[in-house]
This record gives sequence, structure tokens and C-alpha cells, in this order.
Amino acid sequence: MNAEFAFLDSSADFFWVPPGYTTPLSYDSVAAIVHRNANSFRSVDNQFTSILIHPLSSDFCNYTATIRSVIADTSGKKSEFNLIETGLMVRRDDGWKLLSGQTGLIPAK
Repeated sequence: MNAEFAFLDSSADFFWVPPGYTTPLSYDSVAAIVHRNANSFRSVDNQFTSILIHPLSSDFCNYTATIRSVIADTSGKKSEFNLIETGLMVRRDDGWKLLSGQTGLIPAK
């Protein structure tokens, strides 16, 4: 889970609304949650099942995606989720970073 920090913008402009939250979280709040929970999982496999990217300028783009997430806890129990995500990406000196967005759980049919 800690590998995702390479793709998150750590500026004061960052915010994210994760599944189950109704208000945005700052970078520091997201970092604290990820660090606190990282050892609870044996693996997290997130794969885009669709993604649509819209360039806004040479330094910004937004995207909409669906994601299949398979999570295994430390006992090996697996859980699968389908997610929908929208986000704003910003180009920084060290590459594209997630600046803001939200992820929601797609209800099971």
C-alpha cells in the first residue's frame, strides 16, 4: 500500500474522498490511514477495468475509471470489490501525481 505515495501529490492542494467517507481528507490524513493499515494486508491488487483520461492542459488531466480490487488480509482471507473513481492529475517535476478526487464502491448486483 505504501507504494502509492509515489503517485500522490503531497501539496496542501491535495484531497481525496475514499469509499465510506463523505468529506475530503488531506494528504496527511490519507497518509496516516495508509500507514496505520498497511500491515493489515498481505496483498492489495487494484486493476483498472476501464479508464477514460481527459487532457485539460499540458499540466492537468482528469480521469474516470472503474477498478477491480482484490485484497488479502494477513490470514489470507480475500475480499473483492468493484470501485468507481474520478480524479485530477497534475504534472510535477517528478511525474504525474494525483491531486484530488474520490473513490466509491460499486454495489454488488
